[in-house]
Amino acid sequence: MANALQQLIREHLDRKGWSYGDVARRGGVPRSTVHHLATTERVVRMPQATTLEGLAKGLELPLETVRRAAAEACGIHVYDTSPAAGPEGAAGPADPEVALLIASVQKLSADDRRHVTALVESLLDRAPREK
Repeated sequence: MANALQQLIREHLDRKGWSYGDVARRGGVPRSTVHHLATTERVVRMPQATTLEGLAKGLELPLETVRRAAAEACGIHVYDTSPAAGPEGAAGPADPEVALLIASVQKLSADDRRHVTALVESLLDRAPREK
């Protein structure tokens, strides 16, 4: 069964009648990268931001659509931080690093989550507070 990124790429290629090379040229990414992402059953880590940007450009799709499909293919749940999602997203565009950090926490063991929590709390304690 195809993962979310495979499905997205294949459906778009079929609909547009494009090849891996067409997407690669449009997006400025290697053809081998497009082929790999379109044929790999299990994506073990999130592709680099530049790869996702190039793939989105090459497929003529919004970056967030491609990012979500890639995250799902990696087994990462991406929380909706768009302005429509609520007050957290209302300040501006979603930060992809924040979304990835939040989603990645689910993959950690309970003990590792406690360590991350302690680290975040210590960083927040030393950060200047907004008034």
